[in-house]
Amino acid sequence: MMKKVFCVVFVVAVFAAVCTGLADAKMIVKYGHVGPPVHTQHEGALAFAKYVGEKTNGEIEIQVFPLGQLGGERSMTEQVQGGTLQMTAVTAGVLANFVPEMGIIELPFVYPNRDVAYAVLDDKEVMERFAKYCDAKGFVFIGYTENEFRDMTNSKRPIKSPEDLKGLKIRVIEAPLMIDTFKALGANPTPLPCPESYTALQQKVIDGQDNPLYTSMVMKFTEVNKFATTTNHILTECPTVVGKAFWNSLKPDQQKIFREAAAVQIKVNRDGNTKNRVETMAKAKAQNIEVHVLTDQEREAFKKAVQPVLDKYRGQYGAEWYDLYLKKIDFYAKKK
Repeated sequence: MMKKVFCVVFVVAVFAAVCTGLADAKMIVKYGHVGPPVHTQHEGALAFAKYVGEKTNGEIEIQVFPLGQLGGERSMTEQVQGGTLQMTAVTAGVLANFVPEMGIIELPFVYPNRDVAYAVLDDKEVMERFAKYCDAKGFVFIGYTENEFRDMTNSKRPIKSPEDLKGLKIRVIEAPLMIDTFKALGANPTPLPCPESYTALQQKVIDGQDNPLYTSMVMKFTEVNKFATTTNHILTECPTVVGKAFWNSLKPDQQKIFREAAAVQIKVNRDGNTKNRVETMAKAKAQNIEVHVLTDQEREAFKKAVQPVLDKYRGQYGAEWYDLYLKKIDFYAKKK
């Protein structure tokens, strides 16, 4: 009798140990970005996590950390490159500090509209180039999240021309292209991580900032900046990159699932932005935000002012890559 009891106890103990081992075998993946929890970028990242969890039957759990909980964009990129963070989605301009060629996404005033921009970004040859450039620097590029086309807000005056920006301290992301763009427009660019912007605006350390109007409202920047201009000057597409060592630890079928999840992610993100664009102007009016929409003539003045920036970065990115990218824009603009 005692032998039977001992055998039962032994079997139960072994079963419990096996179950515990299986539970411990679950892979936890940390995924960081700086978008707020209510932003469509975060909704896209959550859709990524859900897809991976479902398709791997719970073997891989993606834990998403928004609002810079794991650090600013530059810090998270360093962590991914160093192998202490598995993946992140950061603005192309910040990623360009590590992979210079990725900065081409954020060339100012080059996209005639968002349909053309999306067609270029999703172009097979362009994505293969992004993957190649990232791979050389220790990253695996799998897709995008998106902030949106950037606009401007400030506490001083309406912005209708580059002259209106002169002397204004404008927060920009920590990217040379952004800094050079706002210098060319006559502003005093001040690089800051996005989560620090509200306090800087509130304390008048800066006069304004550039972000999509929707993001500016979500982040409550428009509580202290009542002047806004929809410039659509730079598209903030945020490449999703994975550390190479972590990527190589995944099985081929798991890598495939990550890539599929990235496609789901950007669709959710972009669909959400499309919906928000329709609602943002009405919400801005209700909040007494003075919004100016650039006319075609006003936009041309901004484009002319940043031409030296485009010339400079053609040299930095390489004429072949720069010219190919702009040819893609021209091709899809004519096609659309």
